[in-house]
Order: sequence, then C-alpha cells, then structure tokens
Amino acid sequence: MFLKILGSAAGGGFPQWNCNCPMCSGVREGSINARVRTQSSIAVSSDRTDWVLFNASPDILTQIQQCGVLQPSRQLRDTGIQSIVLMDAQIDHTTGLLMLREHKQPLSIWCTAAVREDLSEGNPLFKVLSHYAGIDWQELSTDHADCQIPGAPGVTFTPLPLISNAPPYSPHRDQPVKGDTIGMLMNDSATQKSLFYAPGLGEMEPHVWQAMQKADVVLVDGTMWTDDEMIQRGASAKTARSMGHLPQSGPGGMLEWLDKLPTSTRKILIHINNTNPILDEDSEQRVVLDRHGVEVAYDGLEIEI
Repeated sequence: MFLKILGSAAGGGFPQWNCNCPMCSGVREGSINARVRTQSSIAVSSDRTDWVLFNASPDILTQIQQCGVLQPSRQLRDTGIQSIVLMDAQIDHTTGLLMLREHKQPLSIWCTAAVREDLSEGNPLFKVLSHYAGIDWQELSTDHADCQIPGAPGVTFTPLPLISNAPPYSPHRDQPVKGDTIGMLMNDSATQKSLFYAPGLGEMEPHVWQAMQKADVVLVDGTMWTDDEMIQRGASAKTARSMGHLPQSGPGGMLEWLDKLPTSTRKILIHINNTNPILDEDSEQRVVLDRHGVEVAYDGLEIEI
C-alpha cells in the first residue's frame, strides 16, 4: 500500500490568507523554519497507478499539479483518481469536489449517510454537481463493516465513526450523530500491514483506540498544540475540543495516547492548524515531538506500508 500526503494543513492552509499570527507571518517572512502547506488530503494506492483520494480540499487542483500520478496519462480525459472518500462534510474537505466537475463520468464518492445529508441539504454540493459530472454515491457503513473501494485492490477499508463535530451548516452542529466524522483503518492483504487515518479526532473511544493499536502507521489529528491555542493567539473564542479536535498536549491529549502505542508504530500528525507552533521545525514543541517519536506530516510525504 502506498500513501501520498497531498495536503497536511487544517482549513485555510499554511500560511492562512488572512492570518498574521506568528506562524503565518513567520513563514511569509522566512523568519521561522517552516514549510508552506495546503489543506489536508491524502491518496492511497496498491499499484501507484490507480488511487483512492481521501477528502477533496479547496487546494485539489494545486495538489494534482504537484502529484504526477494523479494526472491524466492514459487517454485524452483521464485521472489517477478512481474513488473519493469523504471523512466528513467540512468545507475544507469537500469544496474541491467542485474543481473536479469536468470529470467525464459521475464522481465515485464514498461517505456516510450523515455526510451525504449535509452535502445535499446544508451545503448542497451534490446538487450542484448533478448539473456537471454527477455523483455515484456509495454509502460507508458506521457499523465497522469492511469494504473494498475501487482504486486500491487488495486493501480492505474499515470506516469507524468518531466523536468530533459537524460543520456549521449541518443540522447536527454541536449535536453530532453517528457518521458525521469517520476514521479509516486500511489493511493491505499483500504486506499484512495497516494504516489508521483520522484527520479529525475529538475523543478517544475504545473502538478507535483498538484500531490505532492494530495499525503499523497512525496518521491522526494534529490540529492544535493546546486546547486554548486559538484563544491565546486571539484568533478565536473556540477551544480545540469544542471544534472536535483533540489537542496534542495536556492531560488526555494526543501525545499521551500516542505514547501508549507500541514502539514499532509509526506516529504522524496531520491537519495542522496555522496557529500550531509545531509548524516551526526549530520550536520547543518539535523537540517534544521528536522526544516522543512523533512526526509531522508535510505536503509531498510518501509512505510505503
């Protein structure tokens, strides 16, 4: 199984277009050691030719341009993207669908019924796309059922419902329902190795923790370093947890959980918010991550599992 990190930042990317926080101003000015990042998305394949895209960010066209294997190569109108999995209905994970509207056949989209509802009613992207390529919707179960998704033969996908938060336009906002947000366990039949992916994770439930313990590579929510990060930066009155993200530091934080995984597990943070000090590769927080054996995803990172 092959994994490409197309985008590693949270919504807004890094630097965020309207943000002058120390991280954003620092990367613009070159005063901090940091990489520019597009909004969170990955692609998974079993042959490096056909791919399953996870989330379609507003930066999808840039990401495709920077990733040769997703570009047309076999015929006049073509793409390496065979299927699209939506982990939630958040605007930073779905707006890119509009950029794929020229596809010559309906877009094969895999998501839960709750996400389909949000993208049909609250933010009617699916209705808009019906006037262009159209949608071939495939439902992802919230009952831990395995499935096969075109684009990665030999990989078994197991969607797992997570406790996070639905988008502001969702009728489920602040009253989450099963399927608003999912994680995905992916098992490769050839290598017998697995990946757990969850860019939005607000609470560590038993079934989620069990999946993480099984995985050889864990690629999880790295949105904020502290729960009150946005408040301390003066960027928002919301905490990380209220937005459905487990902070890295503090009691019950992501680092505390990642420390409990086997030493052989590769641990990587993704969906990094523009305010998070771990974006500065020379920061004290990066020293802490290094000490805990935790990596920070960046655009273009490739992993073979």
